[in-house]
Amino acid sequence: RELNEMLVKTFWSVMKVEERMLKQDPRLNLSISEFHLIESVGKANEKGKTISDIALDLGIARPPVTVSVNKLQQKGYVDKRRDDKDGRVVYVTLTETGHKINAFHAYFHTQMVREVSGLLANDERDALLRALNKLNVFFDKKVSQRARA
Repeated sequence: RELNEMLVKTFWSVMKVEERMLKQDPRLNLSISEFHLIESVGKANEKGKTISDIALDLGIARPPVTVSVNKLQQKGYVDKRRDDKDGRVVYVTLTETGHKINAFHAYFHTQMVREVSGLLANDERDALLRALNKLNVFFDKKVSQRARA
């Protein structure tokens, strides 16, 4: 029970810290989910990612991804272009502004991890990393099972 409470509390605390970071700069005009979509597109090669690729990466359905991509395109963070060989396929890439926002988000996460790491001794950090790796394997399996169901 204590572990459950701690996992839930930690998840929500991270989300709140991200929300505060977003609210500090009103020019960003982005939701957390939009930040994560930009992050997903930012992981792509120069060709970009399809809507299906983004949906799979984020673990959500394609229709909401399409809506978010269209909003982000209007805001100037992503571009869409059709595949040269198959016009039905659309690739999403980051604009220059999108790349800057993605770098800002990555920097924010890096700083947050540095601060957390500074609270821990080396052995505690190593133990936390091992435990988080096990949790990730567990949850990745759960997500995969759910996707097949």
